[in-house]
Amino acid sequence: MSQNSRNIYGGQAVIEGVMFAGRHANVTAVRRKNNEIVFYEVPRTTKTWVQKLKKVPLVRGVVAILESSAKGSQHLNFSMETYAEDEVPPEKAEEQSEIKETKPEEKSGWSLSMVVGVAVAGIISFIVGKLVFTVVPAAVEELIFGRAFSNIIVHNLIEGGIKILFLLGYLYIISLTPLIKRLFQYHGAEHKVISAYEAGVDLTVANVQKFTRLHYRCGSSFMVFSVLVGVIVYSFFHWDSMWERIYIRVLLLPVVLGFSYEALRVTNSMRELPVLRYLGYPGLWLQKLTTKEPNDDQVAVSIASFNRMLELDRQGTPPQLVKV
Repeated sequence: MSQNSRNIYGGQAVIEGVMFAGRHANVTAVRRKNNEIVFYEVPRTTKTWVQKLKKVPLVRGVVAILESSAKGSQHLNFSMETYAEDEVPPEKAEEQSEIKETKPEEKSGWSLSMVVGVAVAGIISFIVGKLVFTVVPAAVEELIFGRAFSNIIVHNLIEGGIKILFLLGYLYIISLTPLIKRLFQYHGAEHKVISAYEAGVDLTVANVQKFTRLHYRCGSSFMVFSVLVGVIVYSFFHWDSMWERIYIRVLLLPVVLGFSYEALRVTNSMRELPVLRYLGYPGLWLQKLTTKEPNDDQVAVSIASFNRMLELDRQGTPPQLVKV
């Protein structure tokens, strides 16, 4: 089966696992310390008005990003809870087990209020992080070079360079920690499985491992585009003080995100063209930091998550919220 005849899927690495988003459900598979693979399945339901917004150019990018942050945080939280349970000493695990047995209502999984709470927290975390990443480089550039020259474009280029340095430094530092390194390996496993599926090969560990860990549709590419697009968008607006400069950037943040999303869509759709394919290269280069080569066990978890997601898609009806 050709790639064009297949659905386009995306995913996300979580702690000791991978999440894939299907048409009817988002599925996470996590490997526990005893090598058991557990699943977390969330029905994929979207309000009608959200679906309409996702068809509007520029607006659909912001909607998709916020939706991804909300849903992704649920699965990340599940993986963190599972990881934390495995890290609990045996004696404490027995005590917690006894407590849970006295409260059977807690065995039913996440309540709706818990899911909504985690989703909102994920959106807020994304917004706060994006604001910090937008404001701090602008303030640093203004403090260092604010009176050095008056050319706005040069100021924006320097600001973009500072953002890139901040981003690379942050990713490099966190990649040195064992937990994040494994997270980046699962990120690589997610990309390999999607590439193998799009190539139409059987999803075996041996087949999947032959593919690259880099992928054009990755969110890492979006981060690069947001910096480059920001340089262009901000050049149309003049400021007279640092606070005015920061104020403008905060107001224009949705615009930058919207254009960045569209740019990512264009580069992905044209990646087979000899010249335009190079537009996606900066994002692929950044993925050399955000992904690592996975081992066979990590690829097996990614395959398990993807296959379960495909199984739910074939059933055609959204499942109930469940932890398996």
